[in-house]
Parts: sequence; structure tokens; C-alpha cells
Amino acid sequence: MSTAAAKADDQLALAAGLTAKTNQLCLGLESGAADILELVTPTTADLLAWWFGEDMVMARGSLNFHAGQKQAILNAIVAHEVLGAGLDSWTLLDLYRAAAPDALLTGARLNEVSADKHGHPKYCLKMATGTGKTWVLQALMIWQLLNKTAALAEGIDDPRFTRQFMVVAPGLIVYERLLDAFCGKLVPGGNGSRNFASSDMAKFADLFIPEAHRESVFAFVRGNVCSKNEIGLKATGNGMIAITNWHLLAEGDVAEDIEEVETLGAPMDPQDVVAQVLPLTPGRATGNSLDVLDRRYARGNVLEFLAQLPELMVFNDEAHHIHEFKREGETTEVEWQKSLSRIAQTKGRRFVQVDFSATPYNDVGSGKNKRKVYFPHIVTDFDLKSAMRAGLVKSLVLDRRKEIGALPLEFKAERDESGNPALSEGQRVMLRAGLAKLRKLEKDFATIDPHRHPKMLVVCEDTTVSPLVAEFLRDQEGLNDDEVMTIDSGKKAELGPKDWEPVRERLFSVDHHATPRVIVSVLMLREGFDVNNICVIVPLRSSQAQILLEQTIGRGLRLMWRDAEYNDIKRENRELIEASKEPGSLLDVLSIVEHPAFQSFYDELINEGLAVATGDDDGDDGSATGDVIPAELREDFAQFDFGIPFILQEADELRDHNQIDVTTLPAFTAMTADQLKGMLGKGDTFVSQDLQSATLFGDYRVDGAVMNVSGYNDYLSRLTRRISQALSSDLPKNNKIATHLAKPYLQVNTAELTGWIDDYVWTQLFAGTFNPLEDENWRLLLLQPVVDHITKVFAVGLLESEEKHTTGQTEVHLRYLSEVPKLMVRESASLEVSKSIYTRLGWPSRSGGLEKSFIHWAQADTQVLAFCRISENRHTFARLRYVKDDGLPAFYSPDFLVRSEGAVYLVETKGQAQTIHPNVQRKRKAALAWCERINNLTEEQRGGPPWHYVLLGESVVYEWQGKGARLAELLDYARLRPMANASLQQALI
Repeated sequence: MSTAAAKADDQLALAAGLTAKTNQLCLGLESGAADILELVTPTTADLLAWWFGEDMVMARGSLNFHAGQKQAILNAIVAHEVLGAGLDSWTLLDLYRAAAPDALLTGARLNEVSADKHGHPKYCLKMATGTGKTWVLQALMIWQLLNKTAALAEGIDDPRFTRQFMVVAPGLIVYERLLDAFCGKLVPGGNGSRNFASSDMAKFADLFIPEAHRESVFAFVRGNVCSKNEIGLKATGNGMIAITNWHLLAEGDVAEDIEEVETLGAPMDPQDVVAQVLPLTPGRATGNSLDVLDRRYARGNVLEFLAQLPELMVFNDEAHHIHEFKREGETTEVEWQKSLSRIAQTKGRRFVQVDFSATPYNDVGSGKNKRKVYFPHIVTDFDLKSAMRAGLVKSLVLDRRKEIGALPLEFKAERDESGNPALSEGQRVMLRAGLAKLRKLEKDFATIDPHRHPKMLVVCEDTTVSPLVAEFLRDQEGLNDDEVMTIDSGKKAELGPKDWEPVRERLFSVDHHATPRVIVSVLMLREGFDVNNICVIVPLRSSQAQILLEQTIGRGLRLMWRDAEYNDIKRENRELIEASKEPGSLLDVLSIVEHPAFQSFYDELINEGLAVATGDDDGDDGSATGDVIPAELREDFAQFDFGIPFILQEADELRDHNQIDVTTLPAFTAMTADQLKGMLGKGDTFVSQDLQSATLFGDYRVDGAVMNVSGYNDYLSRLTRRISQALSSDLPKNNKIATHLAKPYLQVNTAELTGWIDDYVWTQLFAGTFNPLEDENWRLLLLQPVVDHITKVFAVGLLESEEKHTTGQTEVHLRYLSEVPKLMVRESASLEVSKSIYTRLGWPSRSGGLEKSFIHWAQADTQVLAFCRISENRHTFARLRYVKDDGLPAFYSPDFLVRSEGAVYLVETKGQAQTIHPNVQRKRKAALAWCERINNLTEEQRGGPPWHYVLLGESVVYEWQGKGARLAELLDYARLRPMANASLQQALI
């Protein structure tokens, strides 16, 4: 480990110690058996189960937190809720003592974390650009909100939780993005209104919020978000989400999005000197118009409002590097954070600061003494290296051109005696190199997806140079005006809100349009410019501040090719780069045109396996897409197509009943009425039992009394319900049937059934006339054998009188595989075929041997008329629903569809050991049921021959293939048939 790396590890001791403690507490979290679940509130335990429980993770599929986000969330919860439980005070020093006490013994760390500015809960989440910091922010806010709400409902004042939030952005771009994330995108022509359905909260609610709390969270967000102009003025409920940029908190007056610009050696502006010497001067010309003074007054009111709040949680989204100032070469505290200290002053542990940053450090010193100083409150570390290895961001390639290394060129702008800039030859060389790479990417990417447009980002040294870059690209390199977009710091102020809006929309939608091809900026885009298609970066800045280069590179790290079909080739790229080899393609590879001023930074990236240098001799050799090629539909695809039947509507089956002739129903013959009376006697106490649910419904004291009519009618009503339910399902033990679960077989004409029962009792039950209302005869009807007899007689009678007839028609729609016009395959892992709708079929480059053998076999077998490998990512409609072993519903796609002379086969190929897996067996049961249902259709409705399901183990395939057998014969032999005995099918349930 290098000395620099060792020092970095020392500075990140808190993150390492807290992560170790958190991981220990969270062992078994996925199965619900972790220690942490006993240490957090019930609300937090429910959230952890929702976010990270195995069942929920599987049910959501790809919509889940990745490992870096999960660690950040868990570390924050452990640091704040678990370790800080039951304490009146909870400071950064307390956190060190609890999670990393040994770190306090090194250097000046103890004195540093004991400072007043760390006298409240303070956490920094170090997460690489493009790894979803905003999702973590929203998850932590929901954790706080739901816990505070639950505590208040129980009358508990828990200082660990709050409903008062403020989110601070570094500039207008991130500020607007945060508003989009919480409130949704602006409605065109809606006078500033936003579509909440397009917000992250709404779109990803299945991940963020348990269903039971969803509506309350939505209501809180929609009613309590305050933009920067509404803080302290908007009437909110019991809480607030204030979204602002750092300018609102700055002590002095600053123009929004003014960037630091290094013009070393340039004299100070005389006006700046006067402004620092003279007091405030009124008048618009001096910058002190009434508007400016009003804003200054309003800012003071906002700070006062925030200071008076009893509690507040502040989320800083990359806002901490803005407007740092230096004294004697050392970077000191960000100016606007003094306002945060004022706000926190009276709140104690009820003020919580959570910083999110990809670069939570300051560059201090100069020359050989220059070093990184990491923030002391970093509690999680998901760095760029981890993100790259996980495939969450682009890989890095440095374009080290031979001409750059050979020519002694100046790489910063040249200036004449008057200070007017001009592009240097070195800058021109770099721009041409970047443009050459861009053109190659555009050409190669268009062959596999013409709708994805790679972009180039040029970062200039100051705002006087960016127009020169745009002019050079247009005049010297032939780009059109709409192909170059210049975004500088004062653009919004220069254009005004009305004209800025279309510029902003064009900037944020560059992924979806062919133009602009090149974006030229200074520092405005160093934070929060979240587009995916930046593939080439040309850093023209002369500053050697590493943090600026890291932030610039961060603009291009977001993935462009997210489809699962590109995962194999991207994984190979990462492995090649880590082995210091050039990648096989440039899919999700960020090319940086090398700048000599950053050589040490590049060397560090290369040594860590994060980047690789490429020469300029690759020219037109090879493709930026590697061996990924499109497999298009062949000209005569129709004869090889598969139409998958979808039953949209089935014919309705109606049941009617003929009149029951009660004279034909058998009488109760086990005993005569007189014999039953003799056994019962008189004057007994009877407890009646509900014939439907086996519950007691009243008792009778009988002493020669006569049963009244209302009691007999109630008996008939209960007996009617009892009979209709007996035909719906088997009776459980004790004859108990829950009324709320009952699905009566006979739901209409029950009055007729009651009439038939009444006639039967009076005329047929005891093979003659029987009056239940005289001489206590009604008591005989309460005897269980009599009740059972009546129930059985009428149940059989109803079934025998049933008539069935069908109305309507079954409606079937065929979905064809050819609806997907092309598949993306690897040339090295695919085969040219002639009996498929596509020109080539591919298989996984790793562990795809079985599928490869199957494709070769199907192509060679003359009895196979057509076949196709199903793409889970493209043929999304070709899937079946099944219930997994854990009881959760899921979908799966079979591997192949094969058609022979008399059948269509759904084929699943599995390794031999996998064929007995419970979920594979459940897939098999679902596929059998689907095939049986489809085969009940007519041949015209299902579009051809019957469908069958085949589960092929690896050994069977190789055995039959090795003996020279035909694939069609194996499929017919191995196809699964429905089991004759229905009870056997339940063995898989």
C-alpha cells in the first residue's frame, strides 16, 4: 500500500470502524434475524425489512438499493439511532468513541473532532458520482419522517428523529434536479406547477415506502416542500422539506453560480479594492439596488426562521466545496457553513448534518507538500474503485496521444499583452483528439442503436476561453451552431428566467437528441450535471487541483448502456482494464483526453486498476462496440416466426337449474318420526347451533310450547345457506364455515330453494305429512342426522337439475417474436442460423455451453422447422407467471421455442443439479398448466399445433446428441404430460 493510501485509510478510520460494527449487527438481516432489529424502533425494523428483506428484494427484481447504497443507509441508521440511543448529547466525538476510539489517538484527530463545529450529530456519506446519492438521501428522510410520526402518535419526544428537513444544493442545476426528485418535473405551461407522478418518490415508491405508509408520506412531501423562495413564508403542516442552494445561507452577497476562476498574476479589479475599503454605497450602479438590499434582508429573515426551529436535519448534496477560500495556502471552512453553525447553536443533538460527496476532502499545501485532507465525519466509503468494479459507473480510458507526447506544447490559453486570450496549439491538439474519438463513437454506436448519441464535454479554464473553443469547433472543425452548446456561469442571469428555461431543457435532455454533440463549459457543470451520454472529456483547465479533475470526470461516469444484454462485454472491459489491458469495446467507457498537468492523478488511477492508457494508433481499427453486433430479422422471417397465444377473454359458462320435484326426493328412513319423538321426550332445554358457522345462536326452554313461525323460517334460511355452501367446497372439520370466506354455489333463486325445502319437510321428509309447528315436531328438525339428510338430498338434487350453456366467444391474441426487430449478440458468442427469425442467435459468453450446443443441434436437425432463443430483456411478453418456493409470485422466460411437424415446444435447459431445485419444479408446473390451457383452444385460436413443455437436463442433451439422435425426437420423448391424478399435482404446492 502506498504512503498516500495508508494516510487515506487513517483518515477514514471512522468509516471502517462503523462499517465493521454495522455489518456485525446486520448479519441475518435479509432473513429477518439480525441483532439490529432488536436495537431499533419497530418503525425502523419495518423499513429495514421492506428495503433489504430477501422476500421484498426478490419481489422487486431490479428495483433495489445496490450494495453501496445499502451500506450507506445502514451505517447512518446505526450511527444515529443505535449508537446514539438514550443520550442527551450526541456529537462527532461521541461517535468516534463508540465506533473508532483508536482513531482518536492518532495525530490531531481528537482536537479536531472536539471543535464546536462538530458539536452535533454530523455524518458524511462518501459515495462515487453516479451511484445514487439522492436515493440514499430520500431513504434517510423517510426513515426520519416515519419514526418521528410514530413517536408523536405515542406521545414520545424522541430527539433522534425529526420532520424538519433542509436540502442544500451546490448550484442551480442540482437545485432544480432536487425539486424534480421530490416534486416531479415542471408541467409545460403550468405556471410553475409540477407533476408529482414523475417524482422519484412516486416513481420508485415500491422501493422507498411500505404500502401502509405510502399515502401519508406522499401527503407530507406534496404539502411541505418549500423552494428557496418559500422558506419561512409557506404555510406547511407539522414539518418541512426546504430545498435551497448554498447562496441562501451565505453571510455575504454572492451571485448565484459564480465560479472560482484562476487568473494567476492578473491585477485585482480596482472596484474590488474600493469595495473592500469603503462602506456600503447605495445606488444601482454600485450593485446595491433595492432588489439586492431586499434579498439581503430576506436572507436574514430565512436564517432567523431556521435558527428558531426547535430541530432540523440538513442534507448537503455536494454543497461543501463551493466558495472555499484560502489563507496562507490552507483551505479553511466554507463561508456559508458559518450560517449552519448559527442555525445549530441552540438545537444540540436536534440539529443533524448529513453531507453527501464523491470528493469529501480538501487539497491543502502546495508542491511536494500538497496533500488530501479528508473530512473527519465520513461514516461510509463507497469509492470510485468499488463502483467501477461493481459496474455501476463507466470504466475509464486515458487517450494518451503520441503527438501530445512528442510536441512541447502549451496546454493553457495564450494571452497577448492586453490579456486577450487565444487557444494554444496544445489545446487545439486536445480538442481535435477528443473530436476524433467522438466521431468514431458516433459511427460505431449507430450500428447497434442509432438512438443513442455519445457526447463530448470540454472544460475550459475560464469564461473568456469557452467562446474561443466553440468558435474553433465551428470554424476549424466544421461543426454547426446547433452541434456546440456553451454553458457558462452567468448564462441564466444573462438570458433571464424566460429565455433560460429552453436552454436548461435542452441541456438536460441531451441524451435523447443528436445535437448538441459537444458541450463547452467552465465549472458550472462540475456538480449535478446528471446525463448519461458523456463519453469523451477534454479538460483544458490549467489548474492542477485534483479535486476539480475528479469532479469533472464525475460528469461522465453515469452509465449509458444499461441493458442487461451488454453486461458480458462490459464485465470483460473491466477485467481487461484491471489487468492493464485496453478494453475490447468502448461501451460504457469514458475516454479522457490526457492533459499533462494531471499526470500524477492519471498515474494513480492506472496503478489502482481504475484506468488504462490507450495510444492513438487504434484509428479506424476495431470497433468502439467490440464484437457486439445486431442480429436483424431475416427477409423471410415470417415462416420461422412464433405466435404466442394470449387469452384476452374466455367464453362465459352459465349454470341454470330446472325445477326440483320434491316428491322424487328420498325420505329420512333411518327412524320414523314417532321413534325420534320418543327418544327426545318433552320439556328439555335446547341450545341451537348455527348450521352455517357452528356458532350458538340461542337456547330454548321447551315445556310443551309450540315453535313459532319466525323460528321455523330462521331454520329454513340457515339450512338454505348451508346447502348452497356445501356445493362450493369441502366442509372442514366440525362443519365450521367462515361466512366471510363463503362463495355460495347457488347465489340466486335461494327463495325457490327455501320453498322446496319447506315443501319437502311438510310432505316428503318422513314419507308422509309432517307439521313442524305442532306437537313439538320442530325439535326433530334440529337433530344432526336429519339436518345431514336434508342437506345431502338437496345437494344431489341441485347437481342433477343443473344445466350448463356457454355464452360469448373466447378471444385470443397472438404476440409474435418478430415484434422485436433485432437482438444484440456477441459475434464470438453467437451462430449464424437459417431456421430462426433472426440472422444470428447468441448464448452467454460465460457458462453458455449448453445453450450453444442446443443451437448447433437445432440448426442441424432437419425435423426442426423453426427455433429461437428467447431474450429476457427484449421478448418481455414471452414469460410465464409462477409462485416461487417462498410463496412470492415471479415471472420467468423459457430458454427456447422450437417447432417441429406436429408440435411447438417451450424448452428450458438446465444444469443437471438445477433440475431438482424447488423453483425449477414450480416453473415446470406453471408451464404445464399454461400449455394445457392453450391446448384447450382450437387449432385456429392458438395459431397452429399444440404446445408442450420440455425440461432438459445437461446430461440428457449431451447423451442424446452424442448418440446421433435428433433433437425433435428428444423433445417429443421428454415433453411433460399433465398428471392423470389431480391429487399428485398438489405435491408441488
